[in-house]
Amino acid sequence: MHLLSLILWVPFFGAVLIALLPAAQPRLIRGLALANAGLTLLLAWSLLATFDHSTATIQFSEQVVWSATIGVSYALGVDGLSLPMVLLATLLSVVALLASKPMKTGAKGYHAWLLLLEFAVLGVFMAQDWSLFFMFWELTLIPLFFLIDLWGGEKRHTASLSFVLYTMGGSIFILIGLIIAYRLTPSHSFAMSAIAEAATALPREEQVWLLLAFLIGFGVKIPIFPLHGWLPLAHVEAPSPVSILLSGILLKMGAYGLLRVMPILPEATVWLQPLLVGIALISIVYGGLLAWRQSDLKAMIAYSSISHMGVVLLGISALNPLGLLGASLQMVAHGLIAGLLFLLIGLLYERTHTREAADYGALARVTPRFALFMTLALLAGMGMPGLAGFVAELHVLIGGFQQWGWLTLLASLGVLMSAAYGFRTIGGLFTGPPRPELADVPDLRPWELAAVLPLAAGLLLLGLKPGTLIALMSAKVTELAAVFVRLMVES
Repeated sequence: MHLLSLILWVPFFGAVLIALLPAAQPRLIRGLALANAGLTLLLAWSLLATFDHSTATIQFSEQVVWSATIGVSYALGVDGLSLPMVLLATLLSVVALLASKPMKTGAKGYHAWLLLLEFAVLGVFMAQDWSLFFMFWELTLIPLFFLIDLWGGEKRHTASLSFVLYTMGGSIFILIGLIIAYRLTPSHSFAMSAIAEAATALPREEQVWLLLAFLIGFGVKIPIFPLHGWLPLAHVEAPSPVSILLSGILLKMGAYGLLRVMPILPEATVWLQPLLVGIALISIVYGGLLAWRQSDLKAMIAYSSISHMGVVLLGISALNPLGLLGASLQMVAHGLIAGLLFLLIGLLYERTHTREAADYGALARVTPRFALFMTLALLAGMGMPGLAGFVAELHVLIGGFQQWGWLTLLASLGVLMSAAYGFRTIGGLFTGPPRPELADVPDLRPWELAAVLPLAAGLLLLGLKPGTLIALMSAKVTELAAVFVRLMVES
């Protein structure tokens, strides 16, 4: 078996094996799930040893024809855009499983669904055939539906149904776009390269309609304004380990899909550039305002994700190397930030049974380790220098300024609002008079530190030494930007 296939299928077979185990052995189930995700993590990160940073071509390619009649293949590969997402997905999967230790009921089903979710997400980022991409895209719905519906909060049924309906509604537009593009290919193939060749040759008007369909479909998952309705409830009601994956990696699937379709519809992308930047700026400000209004910590982080993913879209809309690089960096940075925040909030909720910021105070005296990492994550979300969020947002703002000038300063409102609710949260959690009922709250335990430390280390390393990740992405980003820059110069 080739390396990418091995990485992809290890979580799947792990889920199958767990499904065959007796439900009365939760420790064995948990250990097997962690070992499985850990093996996937090691295999994925081993790709870095032989990955060629200097080229934008697809690497580690695998292809098996499923049906020559309709042009469907099992085709896998990674490049500088997809490999960081694969690495992030495997890391967050291990973190989510570590954070799932307190899960007492239904351990068998819970861990099996988590591994199936990892399998589906990895498939999205590795697929080099649009039919395969769409199958994995839809497959992510099934594990998430059950994880929210069976192990979520009081409104879990509403949250899971809302998530599925919104996402499936968006998927219809993706499917329509793919079918139209498929019919236009002379070879009638779903291969990404074949569809790219056919779509690029379309007249601008037809490209615009196709891109709008993809924008709706992928925009639901990002999510962009006004397609964000499912996200806050899903985040609040989902178990915290599931929220780690949902915000940390599932949202990135939408931006990733958009980055894949925009180069094959270049004229439409340039023509719709004002629409993209408009949606991005609205999402940044709107998400920040709603985050500021929240007292529930999970809801605050959920709405802040709308704002931070708006930064991703702003970088994409710039269509220049710095903007696209910043968007790619922000996808990784936000994955680490959101993952760490949802992890810590989930651990805090297990101890105190409340997520209301007003219910805390002076926790820094009781739980100094918790206070340290929570502050680090919130500062990273604000874009504090020395942390990953700053590097990403700086690239986006400079790239946006190069393209849009002073209009980009509207995005700084999002930065100011993130600072406002971030410092408010820090103050509410860790300062003020001590509460007697919180005097015995335990600090982070060793197994919790094992989940927290990789994410915190990632925020620091990418903030202080971003060159490694930039080098990984640069060749692909430069190739993408060249397509749009040429068209903008010509126009």
